[in-house]
Amino acid sequence: MIRTARAVRTPLCTFVPMGYLTLAGAIAAEIAATTAMKYSDGFSRLVPSVLTVLGYVISFSLLAQTLKTVSIGTAYAIWSGVGTAAIATIGVVFLGEGMTVVKAAGLALIIVGVVVLNLGGAH
Repeated sequence: MIRTARAVRTPLCTFVPMGYLTLAGAIAAEIAATTAMKYSDGFSRLVPSVLTVLGYVISFSLLAQTLKTVSIGTAYAIWSGVGTAAIATIGVVFLGEGMTVVKAAGLALIIVGVVVLNLGGAH
């Protein structure tokens, strides 16, 4: 009898701690909510307004779950930093906002700050 090797599927959570997966979901929901807010026209359009509220509810719920396993300083720094950088990038790439040297420097400082916080043992 010849046995064939079966592929062993390793779950993603063995490579990335579950707290960081929920944090990624929280960031994605926050980015979606903030983008929808842009299209809500001051909360005067129903669908983007509902998507904004729903996105923030999901984002905060996932962030709360993240805090069960990731320190608050690390989680919040990553959540706010990555979210801010992503929204600024979306503004430049998709919404026609300008990129200045000052804006680029600010984004770089956000990213450096998140990295330094993580390297400094904030978790």
